[in-house]
Amino acid sequence: MTGSISKKEVEFISELEFNKKYFFTRKDIKKYFTSELEMGVYLHRMRKKGRIEKINRSKYYLIPIRALKGKWTEHAFIVVDEIFDGKNYVIGGKSAANYWHLIEQIPFTVEIFTFNRQGTRNILGIEFKFIRISKTKKMKTTVRKIGNHPFIIATKEESKQWI
Repeated sequence: MTGSISKKEVEFISELEFNKKYFFTRKDIKKYFTSELEMGVYLHRMRKKGRIEKINRSKYYLIPIRALKGKWTEHAFIVVDEIFDGKNYVIGGKSAANYWHLIEQIPFTVEIFTFNRQGTRNILGIEFKFIRISKTKKMKTTVRKIGNHPFIIATKEESKQWI
């Protein structure tokens, strides 16, 4: 983490932390800024300082104040669910097989099957591999939870294909 935090940054960070809202959108902090341009400048500065990370086009992750030297991560499955706003994805591959205890190996990459993205991206120190699938491909899925946060994952039966 580099650089000090301005009064305005402290205001919206404090509110987000107090409400335990680590995933947030521009709409959540809009009241602190006079324009979209001003908000964009502050978000850019916060990213450079290592205080926030962009998750998708409209969502950010606030690195908690308690993070040691700005290093922090969230559970990969929660990050996936936040990237996709809770829909149109399935966690699969070795990540799903490991989740169901079909394999002991902990994968370095989280594989996500989706209709509209492909490629690899590193977010919060986690590597995500987006695999585009056809809308006609039917994958058996289930919704599970980590804490109170739901995520969509391939069923145990479906996950056996990756062992």
